[in-house]
Amino acid sequence: MTVHMTASRQAVTEPTPLLGQGTLGPDALRAANINPDTGLATDYLNHFNEVMMLMEMLPDMPDCAEDVLDWAPADYIEHFTNSGFKDKELAVLAYHAAPHEVRAHLVTLVLQIEAEVERAQAMLREDAGDTACRAVARLATDCIKPLILAASSAIHGQAESEDDDQDESVQAGVDALFG
Repeated sequence: MTVHMTASRQAVTEPTPLLGQGTLGPDALRAANINPDTGLATDYLNHFNEVMMLMEMLPDMPDCAEDVLDWAPADYIEHFTNSGFKDKELAVLAYHAAPHEVRAHLVTLVLQIEAEVERAQAMLREDAGDTACRAVARLATDCIKPLILAASSAIHGQAESEDDDQDESVQAGVDALFG
C-alpha cells in the first residue's frame, strides 16, 4: 500500500499494484528485465557475482583480497535503491508485489550466500596468503556459485527440483555418450 499526503495533510492510501496488472503489467516488467511471473530481477545477483568473481581471481591476483574484504551485503531494496538500474523504482515496486514464497525463497538463498562470503572474508582477515586465497576461490566456485545459480532459478520462477531433474537428465546424456 502506498501512502500519499494531501494538501490538508490527510493520509490517502493507494493499494500496491498487483503483479501482472497496470504499472506491473507483463510487458512493462519484461521491458525492464524483470521476470513478470515472479516480479524479481536478476540484476540483483550482480552484487553477488562481482564478489564471487573477485574471490575466484584471488589465487592469480591476491591484491583482490582488499576488494573482497570491502564487500558488504545489500538486500534487494537497498541494491536497487543505490544502483544505476534504469527501472529501479519499478524493480522495487515489483518486489513488493512478488509472491511472498518467492521472495522468502530468494531471501533464504541470499542469506546463505552472504554467510559464505562472510566466511571467506574471515579467512582472508586471518591470513591472505596463497593457501587462504586458493581456499577462498574454491569456496566461491563450490559453494557460492551454486547458491547464485539457485537464486537465479528462484528469480526465474524455476523450482529447484526442476533444475535437479534437468541436471540429472544432462548427466544421463553425458553418461550415455561416453558409455
